[in-house]
Amino acid sequence: DSNFLFLFCYSTYSNKVFSVTFLSLAVAVIIPLFGAIILLKCPIDPQPISFKEPPVLTGPLEPNFKLRQAERLFENQLVGPESIANIGDVLFTGTADGKILKIENGEIHTLARLGHGPCTGREDEPTCGRPLGIRVGPKNTLFVADAYYGIFEINPVSGEVIPLVSSKTPIEGKNLSFINDLTLTRDGRKIYFTDSSSKWHRKDYSLLIMEASDDGRLFEYDRVTKEVKVLMGGLRFANGVQLSPSEDFVLVAETTMARIRRYYVSGLMKGGEDMFVENMPGFPDNIRLSSSGGYWVAMSAIRANPGFSMMDFLSEKPWIKRIIFKLLSQETVIKFVPKYSLLVELSDTGSYRRSFHDPNGMVASYISEAHEHNGHLYLGSFRSPFICRLNLKDV
Repeated sequence: DSNFLFLFCYSTYSNKVFSVTFLSLAVAVIIPLFGAIILLKCPIDPQPISFKEPPVLTGPLEPNFKLRQAERLFENQLVGPESIANIGDVLFTGTADGKILKIENGEIHTLARLGHGPCTGREDEPTCGRPLGIRVGPKNTLFVADAYYGIFEINPVSGEVIPLVSSKTPIEGKNLSFINDLTLTRDGRKIYFTDSSSKWHRKDYSLLIMEASDDGRLFEYDRVTKEVKVLMGGLRFANGVQLSPSEDFVLVAETTMARIRRYYVSGLMKGGEDMFVENMPGFPDNIRLSSSGGYWVAMSAIRANPGFSMMDFLSEKPWIKRIIFKLLSQETVIKFVPKYSLLVELSDTGSYRRSFHDPNGMVASYISEAHEHNGHLYLGSFRSPFICRLNLKDV
């Protein structure tokens, strides 16, 4: 009994010593660690935002594998063909190396460059240039939005470049730091374009999303008067734009908020704005017309329901965002974003008609746009080294 009592007392004493020692060591490690984290600089000042519960992926949004029926074109011959336009069967796109490419008879040619080299990675973008939105005007010339340089008109044969709006000129006291997309009237006089942020450049788009900055804007440029007007401000990552077929309103993707806003440019509602689609199942990028009279909206990341959305989880937790970006680089953070490509077709009133999915982005990855031409969808990407083509008869 005395031996048992001794062992019991010794065991109790040892457990207490171990517990105290463990707690002491934990405190000794954790407190300095948190102190070090607090002292680290954070590149963003995140703002809390609120989301509704994501829409359930049923009905027109039912998950499928239809995007996997697309074929990859020109694989490893171009990188990041963000936006696509066509004149007849000739395709045009802008790529991550700052080039405007012309694709004719299966061959790729460099039509123009808006910046200058080297173009070895994202840190070179400000000088290399990054062509994003591209459109064809009424005289079959190209109109291009470059994230760093501005808005340009380009001759599709000679490659002659005419600057229209320079990003070097502030508008109403704010910089044009991330020019993104453009759309224009049928007569070519008015160009509507977005600037995603007056603070963040395109190379730091993940910081813009995570900070949830509300400094995006929608502009109108008049090619006759040369005047630039601010139509909308306070947008969180103003992205793709599309003029309606009747040219009475412009749709603007507000990526961070997973919604599409509408601004009226003519008619009784001129100067007014409202919500076209809110609480979308993903984060919208470019918006383009569909042959049915509706709109194609591309998304490279979704808000799964049922499932888990990291962006929704972090939206009202700025302190977690700060810790993440104190400890991890942008490249590392991006690796944690699930690859899931989603393309939705909206009606002319903003309801969902149908959706095409590629879970895990196995075939169509990082999609940024769906450009419809001759019964096919040409899928642009801000990152992938190819263009995808989907035959609409197959889906």
